[in-house]
Amino acid sequence: MRTWGPSAVLATALLVPASMLSTPATAGVRTGGAAVRRLPAGAPPCPNVPAPATRPPQPPPAADPVARAVGGAALATAGLALPPAAPAPPAAPAPPAAPAPPAVTATSWVVADLDTGAVLGGCGPHEYGVPASVQKLLLAATMLPRLDPDREVTVTDEDLAIEPGSSAVGLVAGGRYRIETIWLGLLLKSGNEAANALARLGGGPDGTAGGIRAMNEEARRLGALQTHAVTPSGLDGPGQFTSAYDLALIARACFADPAFRRYAATRTAQVPAQPALGEKAFRISNDNMLLDHYPGAIGGKTGFTDLARHTYVGAAERGGRRLVVTLLGAEIPTQRGWQQGAALLDWGFGLPRDAAVGRLVRPGELDRAAASPTGAAAALAGGAGLGGAGAAATGAWPGTGPSVAVAAVLVAGGAVLLARRRRHAALAALPPGTALRGAAPEDD
Repeated sequence: MRTWGPSAVLATALLVPASMLSTPATAGVRTGGAAVRRLPAGAPPCPNVPAPATRPPQPPPAADPVARAVGGAALATAGLALPPAAPAPPAAPAPPAAPAPPAVTATSWVVADLDTGAVLGGCGPHEYGVPASVQKLLLAATMLPRLDPDREVTVTDEDLAIEPGSSAVGLVAGGRYRIETIWLGLLLKSGNEAANALARLGGGPDGTAGGIRAMNEEARRLGALQTHAVTPSGLDGPGQFTSAYDLALIARACFADPAFRRYAATRTAQVPAQPALGEKAFRISNDNMLLDHYPGAIGGKTGFTDLARHTYVGAAERGGRRLVVTLLGAEIPTQRGWQQGAALLDWGFGLPRDAAVGRLVRPGELDRAAASPTGAAAALAGGAGLGGAGAAATGAWPGTGPSVAVAAVLVAGGAVLLARRRRHAALAALPPGTALRGAAPEDD
């Protein structure tokens, strides 16, 4: 459990819009100037291991009951969300209990199935966090369909306006590069100048600002209601948030794209020379160590800023099953982000194939659900659309039990709240900002 002490005041002043400063009583209590997150009654705590004292995260926006229940009411917890034990057949011994998830330093995480959309488990799936460079996955989900990878473009001085010392590929102003090369620089080396270039190129007449606006529109389409992008790269900006659940939605969209899968699995790439500028060609290598150390790894993304701490998204395939792990707010006293992700992937692969505590909603589903009480019920209860066209269109997620009743309470106002949330977001969102000075380099 983390507390937000006096040093959080500075982060609040710099990074949180005034409209986001209210903290609901259900999320925490104020004692001596510090906000302490409380778990709901009966919720098992996450198995976090002690981590060194660090700069605390900024206070999150006010909780939205609709956003917290997306994918299943059981996911609306700051503690563990785990699948129930399978029932024993008649006259048979009870099956062994599902293995406990590993203890990690990440403050929130999700493990999900990329193909079926089942959420196998999580820790605070809908708790707000700061993304750092895993934000680049939202950029990829948004811009990959918009940009021709074979098109040659010119990098500008505007693209190179990034935080000094932050992660960069080494692109040069005036250099001519294929868009595919820029994608590789983004996903292999977490290049912040590559993120700026891709957002600008895909943003239409408004350039980078249009690219960021498109990212937020894509987040809404995917159902990532707790995600708000302010910078294309993930460098910290005012009012920039996400959640482990939202990251799983975004990652699923990315891994559905063949070009993304190819880029994310690339070990090394060549950045071409720029003879007119006196720049030689050079080789870049993939920073995602999961690819080299985890059998079946298919890609992912690392991230780090002082505010976000370590963030990570990784995916792997084993036995015809593809799982993704997302984690936020990790420290690395003994394990790096990818190692914590690997431990959670091992746990997920050890669960039965039908284990689930919720599901990842489909792109556009929440927009359609807003016009249909039945659709809203399915999206919140987490029971529809899993496993393809043959799955039931309505009904509770298997094993949710009484939690469906909780979702039913939320459904009555779900459509209205979704519309109200979008109107509020349009009013409260700040114009795209630049990276804050003083943020640490993204070294992951």
